Amino acid sequence: MNVSNKERCIKYLEKYAEKDMDAMKSMFAEDIILRDWKIYVEGKNEALRETQENFEAADSIVIEVLKTYENEDTVLAELKITVNKTEVLYVVDVITFNTAGEIASIRAYLGRGNG
Repeated sequence: MNVSNKERCIKYLEKYAEKDMDAMKSMFAEDIILRDWKIYVEGKNEALRETQENFEAADSIVIEVLKTYENEDTVLAELKITVNKTEVLYVVDVITFNTAGEIASIRAYLGRGNG
């Protein structure tokens, strides 16, 4: 069965919210690039280290997918992320996938909610 990149993206977000490091290891490409409003890292080991730090800093992570947009190798996901039940972030993740279906890059952009 063919898995779409949108399905891969949703699975990544679910596993991220569960703080599942084994899933991150299997989903990240060796040459992954992570970039957001605070960090920029290259390579799987650095991306896993950064992800582990994020997991350790949060008691809970809830990710609500508001919208997704997909093309051949990229999925954009508009997200409402609640950290520790109090910190609410509105984020757009731009996630690209390589031909093996691994996450090649995640670029996250911080926005704001309505109001």
